[in-house]
Amino acid sequence: MSQALRASLVSLLLGSALTFPLLGRSVTQESIDLSERLERALNKTEGGSSSLNTLFTPEQLGGLEERYRLFSSRFPRLRWSVSPSSPTSDGRSTFQIAVSGTRQQGGLSYSFSANQRLAVTTERGLISDQEILSDESVMTSARETLPISLLIPDSVLTGSRYDVDVVVDEPLGDALLAGGLIALTPEQVLGQESPDIQLQPLGGGGLFKSVQAPLKPGVQTWAALLVHPEGVVTVSKQVRVVDDNSQLKP
Repeated sequence: MSQALRASLVSLLLGSALTFPLLGRSVTQESIDLSERLERALNKTEGGSSSLNTLFTPEQLGGLEERYRLFSSRFPRLRWSVSPSSPTSDGRSTFQIAVSGTRQQGGLSYSFSANQRLAVTTERGLISDQEILSDESVMTSARETLPISLLIPDSVLTGSRYDVDVVVDEPLGDALLAGGLIALTPEQVLGQESPDIQLQPLGGGGLFKSVQAPLKPGVQTWAALLVHPEGVVTVSKQVRVVDDNSQLKP
C-alpha cells in the first residue's frame, strides 16, 4: 500500500477543511484573531513549524512541529484555510480548517484535501485544549477529478449501528470498481501508518457498509480505499462516539 494512504493530516497536526457559513452563536474577536494567526503560521513557506509554538501551550505543542515538517515535505504545495465558526454549546471557540495540496510519486500525481471542525480552549491567547468535532480527508491519483460523497456521520451514539458510505457521484458505466474499509487504531493514526486494506468488487457505484459503534464513548476512525479505471481514491473519516443525545451536535 502506498504511503499516500494516510490518516487525515489535520488530525495528526491539530489534535491527534471547505469553509462553512457562520451560524447560531456569535463569533468572538479573539476567535477571529486566533484563526488568522493560525492560518498565517500554517501557510508560512519557511519557519512555519516554529511559528506554531506561538499559538499552543507547551503541553499542547508536543510533536506537532515535527509532524508539520514531515507532512510539508511530502506535500510541498499546501494551502491552509482557517475560519472561525460558531462556538459550542459550552462556549468553546471552534474553527473550520481546510488544507489541500498535491505531490508527485512513482510517476503519479496525487491531490489531497482535508476538512476539520476543531473546538479549542485558550489561555492568554494560546490553545490549551482541543477537541476534533469532525474530520475527513480525501486523496486521489485520478487523472481527472472523480466526484465522491462521504455519507458518514460526524457523531453517533454508543452501541448504535450507522452507515459508512463512500459514493461515486458520476455513473461508472461498464467500469469495474473495487474497494475496502478498515477501522484505524489510535496508534495507526498517530503513527501515520498505512493500513492494509483488502479489496473486493463493489457494485452500485460505491462502498456501502453498516457498522457498529463501540459501547463506550470515544472516537472511531475509518479508512476506505476505492480503485477504479481512472485511478485510486483513499478516504479517512473520524466519527465521535458519545453517550448522550445532546452531544451529537456540540
